[in-house]
Amino acid sequence: MRHSIYQENDGQDAFTDLLFNALLGFSFMFVAAFALIRDPDNSGKIDSKAEILITVRWADRHPDDVDTLVEGPDGNLVWYHNRDSGLMHLDRDDRGLFADRVVLDGVEVSNPINQETVSVRALQAGEYVVNLLHYQSNYSAPLPVTVKVEKLNPTVSLVFYGTRELKGVGDEQTAVRFTVNAEGEVVGTNELPKALLTRALGGKS
Repeated sequence: MRHSIYQENDGQDAFTDLLFNALLGFSFMFVAAFALIRDPDNSGKIDSKAEILITVRWADRHPDDVDTLVEGPDGNLVWYHNRDSGLMHLDRDDRGLFADRVVLDGVEVSNPINQETVSVRALQAGEYVVNLLHYQSNYSAPLPVTVKVEKLNPTVSLVFYGTRELKGVGDEQTAVRFTVNAEGEVVGTNELPKALLTRALGGKS
C-alpha cells in the first residue's frame, strides 16, 4: 500500500517537473525574443524639433498665391525655390486653390485652408526677417494676410501677430523682423521694410 502511495507521488512530482520545465522554456523564449527586438531603422528620419514656428494665413478657398520668405542671421534664405537652408525649413508651400485636392480614405476632397509654415529648428543669434510676396493675384481688392511667429521652447510664447494687406502681383512686404540673443531669447521686434526677393532671384540665378 505504501509502495502505491510512493508511485502516485512520483507521478505528481514528474508532472510538476514537466510543468515547471515547460514554463521555464516559455520564459526563456520570451526573454530571447524580447532581446532580439530592434529599434526601427532611423535612416531618413526627419527631426521634427523646432524652436520657432512661423505661420502665414489668408482666407480659406481664396485663389491667390502668397509666398513666405524668411532670412536668417547667417543670410540664408528660405522660400519656395529653396525650401531648406539647414536650420530653417518651409514645411508647407500653399499655392491658393492650385493642388488643393487631397485623398482621404480613398476619397478626393478639397483642402480649403490657405496656410504656409516655416520652422526654425535651431536658433542663431542675430536678426530674422519674415516677408510676404503676393505671387499671384486674381482680384483688385487688397488681400489681408496674417502672420504669427511663435517661440516653442521651453514653453510656447507669442513673438508676433499681425496682418498685412498685399496689393497685387509682385507686392513684397516685411511682416516682422525679430532678434535673437546668444541665449536663444527673442529680445526685440520691428517692422522696418527689407526687400528679400531681389536677392533671392539673384541667388537663384
